[in-house]
Amino acid sequence: MTSDKGILIKNIYYMLTYAFQVLRQSAYENIEAEDFDNIHDMFAAILGKGVTSQLKQGLYKEYVNKSDNLATMRGKLNLSGTIKNKIQRKQVLTCKFDELSENNLLNQILKTTMLLLIREKNVKEERRVTLKKSLLFFSDVDYIEPHEIRWDRVHYHRNNQNYKMLLNICRLVIDGMLLSTEKGNYKLANFIDDQRMSHLYEKFILEYYRYHHPKLRANPDRIKWNLDDDNNLWLPDMITDITLKKSGKTLIIDAKYYGQQMQKNFDVQTYRNANLYQLYTYVKNMDTEHDGSVAGMLLYAKTGEEFQPSNRFRMDGNEIGIGVLDLSKPFSEISAQLEKIVERCFEDLEPFAT
Repeated sequence: MTSDKGILIKNIYYMLTYAFQVLRQSAYENIEAEDFDNIHDMFAAILGKGVTSQLKQGLYKEYVNKSDNLATMRGKLNLSGTIKNKIQRKQVLTCKFDELSENNLLNQILKTTMLLLIREKNVKEERRVTLKKSLLFFSDVDYIEPHEIRWDRVHYHRNNQNYKMLLNICRLVIDGMLLSTEKGNYKLANFIDDQRMSHLYEKFILEYYRYHHPKLRANPDRIKWNLDDDNNLWLPDMITDITLKKSGKTLIIDAKYYGQQMQKNFDVQTYRNANLYQLYTYVKNMDTEHDGSVAGMLLYAKTGEEFQPSNRFRMDGNEIGIGVLDLSKPFSEISAQLEKIVERCFEDLEPFAT
């Protein structure tokens, strides 16, 4: 099945698999074999498996501030509260203390997202049952309104790394798919917004090459301006989406998701100048030896544009390519195209690992 953007839903799963390697673990092995009718059902399946796996390890806990009236001293004494108790002839102390709790932001986001998916009519009953069973273990965790979630307060460390993929799925659901009705209720749209998909598209291509071609050392790369002097005051940073390097050759890939590839001026169609200018600037500033060892490619996700051509140019000694990745095709064809891109630039590549 495809989403309303023409992307095979299974391809979104494959993109997530590369972006978050944890999906390759045995806990998720059955998901790849399924054919999802809609994106909500796929996310419910991933969360169902992931939360069930997390529950076996225990929900993440962190210290939260609490205040309570106690018979014995604990933590710090709240003097004003204790005096009030004395006046009321209560033989208790008001104490402030820290306590390990499951009721923290990470678990609240999980609970909120599971409830949204349970209420979604397009989620299969078996997924809802799985999520409902998991929710029984979240009885001490508060529901949080989706629009009140502070994503900037989500931080990962050694004790909660397992949550990273789960919360990224939650964010795709909540930020990328959430619509508010006139009555103030929430429902899920049948698509992920382009901004979220753009990040996923870029991350997928990067992690694909990291996984199948570790010798290419795939990474975002910060490029220095090729200046004749040291005056770089106020020059903007140049950071690539994906840079591949091997045997003295470099390929810069700029991933573009559903940005218009073509522009029209007086009924004449051309490639969008801003994208080409940016890539050309990256290539020429990285090619400090001026020997043509650096190439660049604009890799667009295929859109509904009738005319979306691919091409290659030689520009002042460097090769600049423009390609289109069709996410409506079977993943084997997407993979084959990604392989052709690097085979052309790095001819001595070994066949990619499966």
